[in-house]
Amino acid sequence: MPLLLGAVAYAPKVVTIWEGFKAFFGRRGLDFDFVLYSNYERQVEAQFAGDIDVAWNSPLAWQRATRLARARGVTERVRAIGMRDTDCDLTSIVVVRADSPIRSLPDLCGKKIGVGAIDSPQATLIPLQWLREQGIDAEREATVVRHDVLAGKHGDHIGGERDAAAALAAGEIDAACIIDGNHLLFTQEGVLAPGSTRVLGRTPAYDHCNFTTSPHAAAAPMERFLELLLAMRYDDPEVRPLLDLEGLKQWRVGRTSGYALLDRAVNATSFFTPEGAIGITGYRY
Repeated sequence: MPLLLGAVAYAPKVVTIWEGFKAFFGRRGLDFDFVLYSNYERQVEAQFAGDIDVAWNSPLAWQRATRLARARGVTERVRAIGMRDTDCDLTSIVVVRADSPIRSLPDLCGKKIGVGAIDSPQATLIPLQWLREQGIDAEREATVVRHDVLAGKHGDHIGGERDAAAALAAGEIDAACIIDGNHLLFTQEGVLAPGSTRVLGRTPAYDHCNFTTSPHAAAAPMERFLELLLAMRYDDPEVRPLLDLEGLKQWRVGRTSGYALLDRAVNATSFFTPEGAIGITGYRY
C-alpha cells in the first residue's frame, strides 16, 4: 500500500505540485500517492478515520488535529514532522490608508476593520487575537467586516485578504488585516497603490503550514518520506519547479513553537472545542 497524503485543492496548481512529488518519491523507491480534499475539515477528519497517512495541513487544521489527538489519547502519534522555510516566522499587519487620521491602535475603536475569511489564520484569527491582547476587542469596540472567500480552505487562496485590501483602497473600511508578504504582493498587483497605505501594527511572529502525521501511520514509510523531503535541493532542476509552485526553497523539520498565538485565538473564539469539534457559529464550508 502506498503512503497516502492528503492535501486541500485551494488552487489548480495543487494537482501539478503533488503529481510532481508523486513522481519524485516514486523514482526513489517510496510508494506514494495523494488525495485532494475540498476543505481542511474533511481532511483532518480523514486523518482520524484512517483514510490518509499524513496531511499537508494549514495551521488551523493543525489546531484541530491536536485537539482531536488529545481527546482520543493519541497525541504522541499526531506530529508536525515537516514544514517549508517560508512557513516560519511570519507576521500579520494592520494596515490603514496613508492619509488616515488613525494613528494608534485605540483609534480603531468605532471604525470598520476588514479581515479575510472566517477561517483565515493570518488575516482574521491571528490579527484579531493580537488586537484583543493589545486591549482592542474589535468584535465589540469596532465593526469587523469579513470577506468570506472559499471558507474551508483556511485562507490559503488569499482571496479574502485581497478583497479586504481592495475595500481599504476603495474607502469602504478604515483598516485591513493581511499577512505581511501579501501587503507587497497586493501593491505589485495594483490592488494597493504604492505608498497609499501605512502599517499601524504588526503581530508577533508565528508559523504556518506543516505535514501532520495521522494516528495510524506506520513509522518506517513516514521516516522515509521525511528523509526524501529534507533531501530536496532548490538547485536540483527536477524539483525546483515544484518548490517554486509550493513557495519554498528548503524543507525544514517541523516545529510547534510558532502556533501559540493561533491556539489562543482558537480558544478565544471557540473555533474548535477542546475535543476538536467545530464550535464557532456561522462557519460554512
